[in-house]
Amino acid sequence: MNSDYVVPQIVTDLPGPKARAIIETDKTVVSPSLPRAYPLVVDHAAGCVVTDVDGNRFLDFAAGIAVCATGHCHPRVVKAIQEQAARLIHLCGADFYDPLYVEVAARLAAVAPGSGAWKVFLSNSGAEAVEGALKLARYVTGRHRFIAFLGAFHGRTLGTISLTASKPKYRRHFGPLITGVTHVPYGDCLNCHYHLSYPSCELACVNYIEQEIFTRIAPPEDVAAIIVEPIQGEGGYVVPPPDWLPALRALCDRHGILLIADEIQAGMGRTGKMFACEHFDVTPDIVTVAKGIASGMPLGAFIAKADVMTWAKGAHGSTFGGNPVSCAAALETLNLLEEGLME
Repeated sequence: MNSDYVVPQIVTDLPGPKARAIIETDKTVVSPSLPRAYPLVVDHAAGCVVTDVDGNRFLDFAAGIAVCATGHCHPRVVKAIQEQAARLIHLCGADFYDPLYVEVAARLAAVAPGSGAWKVFLSNSGAEAVEGALKLARYVTGRHRFIAFLGAFHGRTLGTISLTASKPKYRRHFGPLITGVTHVPYGDCLNCHYHLSYPSCELACVNYIEQEIFTRIAPPEDVAAIIVEPIQGEGGYVVPPPDWLPALRALCDRHGILLIADEIQAGMGRTGKMFACEHFDVTPDIVTVAKGIASGMPLGAFIAKADVMTWAKGAHGSTFGGNPVSCAAALETLNLLEEGLME
């Protein structure tokens, strides 16, 4: 626990005078697309306590939108960032070799779900990780279609909103989106799309893909990947039944389709295991991670089986992905998670 921890306390009206002034300036210069659900103007934070510019202190129950896996400004993460920033701030991993990039990749490969060899690409964000996973899936399969799920959230870029199906505002006015994406119902037993009951439903939501989607809309030989959140986040924090994800894995195996697990929100220890798919004993072909990977520093990654990540040099790259300072934060975050934070 951070020794500077203090209890929450409200000392002004909300928002306070300093916050109101900043909010008014914000309205004149910042894109109105940012929803800003609350009039909170943050000055600093430590642990689970956030302090605004007027001195009001709040408990952060959202871990900085699922990002601060080790709490705000964990002293060891701060120290790692400071030391790296004094040593090397930027190196383009697409052009040169960076020891920290290699070490983060090795650590992620080591904790990846299941067994076997893995390879890693580091990005700036979760959306970029998903975009890279889509590119890789198309590249190695030679197929162009994807299957995603109603209620899904995979990001805000054009490609990722094509997969996202949680709120219409994410897609409104942005069409046409990328082609070849078909959405199907998630394994949500509390709100079954077919008005059936588990387990007597016999996983009708998975059978629907095989019996209807593959025979009427998307021939399986055209489907590059099925992308899924093992535990759906923005769709309602939905935990599917225990045999649902294994049934998806079996479906993919029957048709040579890659399974992409989007672990950006549920991964990095947030469910008690490093990745949510581990609760279901399922090994995906590609795993996307971000948010909690670097305790607040911008970093994402997609981790793929070594026999899947076989594209040619130059097929994908990034100027800032795997930034040395972000990598330093990621390494210390992984240390903390593996030392017991997941418990």
